[in-house]
Amino acid sequence: MKVTDGRRLAACLALGLALTAGAGPGETLTRYEFDETHMGSQFHLVLYSPDASTARRASRAAYDRIAALDAALSDYNPDSELMRLCDRAGGPPVKVSDDLFDVLQRAIEMHKRSDGAFDVTVGPVVRLWRRAFRDRQMPAADRLAEARALVGSDKIKLDPQARTIQLLKRGMKLDLGGIAKGYASQAAVDVLKREGIDRALCAGAGDIVVSRPPPGKNGWVIGIAPLEAFGVKSARRLLLANRAVSTAGDTERFVEIDGKRYSHIVDPRTGLGIVDRASVTVVADDGATADALDTAVYGLGPERGLPLVEATDHAAAFIMRQTPDGLKTYESARFRTLPTAGE
Repeated sequence: MKVTDGRRLAACLALGLALTAGAGPGETLTRYEFDETHMGSQFHLVLYSPDASTARRASRAAYDRIAALDAALSDYNPDSELMRLCDRAGGPPVKVSDDLFDVLQRAIEMHKRSDGAFDVTVGPVVRLWRRAFRDRQMPAADRLAEARALVGSDKIKLDPQARTIQLLKRGMKLDLGGIAKGYASQAAVDVLKREGIDRALCAGAGDIVVSRPPPGKNGWVIGIAPLEAFGVKSARRLLLANRAVSTAGDTERFVEIDGKRYSHIVDPRTGLGIVDRASVTVVADDGATADALDTAVYGLGPERGLPLVEATDHAAAFIMRQTPDGLKTYESARFRTLPTAGE
């Protein structure tokens, strides 16, 4: 659903990071940072550990978990579990791993809640738009129509008891780009907790999950960058702990074709790259929810998207949107109550 190239930590996300440090009374924790590339993107870990060996062991376990999810959920790797499932589209039910079943179950729930604005069956359309980005040409109308005929989460049948998934139409391709990195970032932080590291941050291509704050601090400082420029002074600085943050937008990933700008995010309801100039930042209880919800809200727009956020337990959203009258911002009720960091 999100066309990404993974060359920068947050190439598709209007998110900036400011990471606090320091140690409180009675604590002897040291800050460690690690980077590895998975899912075509850089996954950045920041953690506080009593010693280097513990930090290395815990980070290795976290990255092994991300790598296992990459092997299960990738739509680029023809040997991934996801692509093996797609190869059997139109056939009988397929027994899948708990991770793949969980991700697809959550994706279908978001599809229903968003009236189709979030849909992982959009894979055939996304593949056409990946070529459109390279060639700077609109997908052919007949090819787009064929691809759209394969889209619709009603074409996925899940059996929770048997843990099987059936793709009902031959040629279906699933794209988990709108949920997988948030899911993986959450999984990494969960692994770190099991390894005894409960003060940590994982940022996978800008999908950020944090646990307890750094020593002596009240939270991790997460900066929301302005719509027009990534990497400059943030428009808002949140102070968060035990939360997840994700942003959807077209700040850096877009294509102009015949004078019209199309986002890297494809609307599964139309088969077209979204033309709305906007950035949606979502704060939620877990990485998968934040990742999927920001994509859904981006497609729905603020008028329909904010009610979806309000209906999601503990979720909050901040939207920046370019309009003919200039830049407008929108906030959910809970976003206004989030703690912020001073300048």
